[in-house]
Amino acid sequence: MSPTTKIWADIAPVYAAVLKHPFLTGLIDGTLPEEAFSRYVIQDALFLVDYSRALALCAAKSPSTRQLKMFCAHATEAIDVERALHDELMGHLGIDPDKAAATEPSPACLGYTSFLLQACAVRDLHEALGAILPCYWIYWEAGKELVAKGSPDPRYKLWIDTYADESFGEAVDGVLAACNAAMTAVGEAGTLAARRNALTAARYEWLFWDSALRDERWPV
Repeated sequence: MSPTTKIWADIAPVYAAVLKHPFLTGLIDGTLPEEAFSRYVIQDALFLVDYSRALALCAAKSPSTRQLKMFCAHATEAIDVERALHDELMGHLGIDPDKAAATEPSPACLGYTSFLLQACAVRDLHEALGAILPCYWIYWEAGKELVAKGSPDPRYKLWIDTYADESFGEAVDGVLAACNAAMTAVGEAGTLAARRNALTAARYEWLFWDSALRDERWPV
């Protein structure tokens, strides 16, 4: 069994909960309140700035030029490609991009990005890759699941189609290969540390959608 197969076994219950979450089911049937989706889009745009930094840190730790180039490309795409998606969605939702950029990160957003940056900055490569993997993998699997059902709301369908695109799947395959190589090299003990990071990140994925739906704010 490959290291990433073990990771998926760990995070599968979280993924199942993701698919049942009202945010995701609301995307499919079009009942998700627009304001909840707007909150998600704004927070996701904030998240991706630091996620790209985490990917750049993984690039710096990469053992090969090929992997270095891959993570540098992914860091760039996280800013350019997904920012284009966010800009389009913000236009459809009537969100001012400047005001969105000045929005304070939600507790879930700040917690998630802080965890990722810590894992990628001060931990070894296999632990860093374990932390970043669920964002790729859960979005890819959810995208495939949701695209088969579609959405009556064209804005929600645009989001769904992005993460079900084959080019995104190719990016996920590249990260899975990097994870398997790094985790195989460190043995079972190292793999366990990476698996713990992956489970934490998967839980943050669930929290991120839940936070947007609940309009989570700092209590004081």
